[in-house]
Amino acid sequence: MTLLSIENLTVRRGLCPVVEDVSLTVNEGEFVGLIGPNGAGKTSLLRAALGLLPHEGRSSLTALSPRLRAQTAAFLPQGREIAWPVSVEALVALGRGAHLGAGSDGDRRAVDQALERMGLQGYRARTATALSGGEQARVLIARALAQDTPLLLADEPVAGLDPEAQLKTMEVFAALAREGRGVVASIHDLGLAARSCSRLVMMQAGRVVADGPPRDVLSDDNLARVFGVRGFHAETADGPVFQPMGVVR
Repeated sequence: MTLLSIENLTVRRGLCPVVEDVSLTVNEGEFVGLIGPNGAGKTSLLRAALGLLPHEGRSSLTALSPRLRAQTAAFLPQGREIAWPVSVEALVALGRGAHLGAGSDGDRRAVDQALERMGLQGYRARTATALSGGEQARVLIARALAQDTPLLLADEPVAGLDPEAQLKTMEVFAALAREGRGVVASIHDLGLAARSCSRLVMMQAGRVVADGPPRDVLSDDNLARVFGVRGFHAETADGPVFQPMGVVR
């Protein structure tokens, strides 16, 4: 089943397109890594797909009512500001706002599961604003998970996390895909993307330039043309390994 369909999507900043004529679909069971250099249009694509930016073209999400859209797709933005000194449990429970019957058993189960997935069971009563930056990031991921939607869109979700938290977060997203949901995450760490994602979409200057299995997208030609680097690939008992090795331009 298709969870997101984007057709000929264009976002302009003034007269300059920052996303240009992008079409793609995301299906159940896919963990899609959105990769590309800074300024490639990844954030603008995610935000426009949700109807948060003016755009040309079509996104299936923008055809939905605000409530139904929030029940269909959760969004984790780059910004990680927590404005109020509420408990971790209360903050994560805000992810249930799109659902009827706030405070129901279903809401409590969703919050419990989100806290468990992110290893935050022991943080329930702690004040969210008193946590470290990495801990706050995990709490905000849990809030998005508590929304319990078929589709999750995440903008640089592992930026600033320590290595263990990065790996665990990517494992959580991969598990969501195995459960039949869809995940789209912009990721700068190409090694994490190669290891965890079932599919990569590579962007450059607002356009999709490659879309497919990680090993195919992270080809020598694509790496040199889009990122200006060369990379090392290997298959290990723990899965595929990719590491940028040097600059080629």
